[in-house]
Amino acid sequence: MSYLPSSPNLNSFGGMLAKYPRRGILLFKLLEDIKSGFSPLSKEMRELIITYISGLNHCEFFYKAHKEKAKELGIDEAVFDQLQTDISGANVDEKLKPLLYYIKKLTLAPDQITQTDAQRIFDAGWDEQALLDSVGLCAIVNCVNRFVTGIGIDLEKPGETYKLQGLSG
Repeated sequence: MSYLPSSPNLNSFGGMLAKYPRRGILLFKLLEDIKSGFSPLSKEMRELIITYISGLNHCEFFYKAHKEKAKELGIDEAVFDQLQTDISGANVDEKLKPLLYYIKKLTLAPDQITQTDAQRIFDAGWDEQALLDSVGLCAIVNCVNRFVTGIGIDLEKPGETYKLQGLSG
């Protein structure tokens, strides 16, 4: 059930997009920009990042939905529990860890991001596009997570009405 007095039975992200399509269009435009060009982040890396952010945000619907998508892409689901407790010990590519630290900080304490945080990403061998794509994914996922939680539709069941395919790849 949503918190919206005019739509108390609105109970899915898909339903919200159908009722308020302009909201989704804006999200899709940013996402399409990230996906339309070359990205140094593979599809699997992007899915891992999306799932990780939703976990940080305790957004159960998106976390569960993207965890399933990540499993389909061959990502061991145990890695998400590892990431929630210890990025350094998680079973992910070492090169990805500076991006994950950055994303965690950007999600939970954005006012604490510094040039040093970005430099760690570059020192790991990533380029500006990887940083931009990571920040873009972080912005979109945080926005969507907060949107569904804020209007009371974070309780829908994954797979039922989830149609925001762009966030999966």
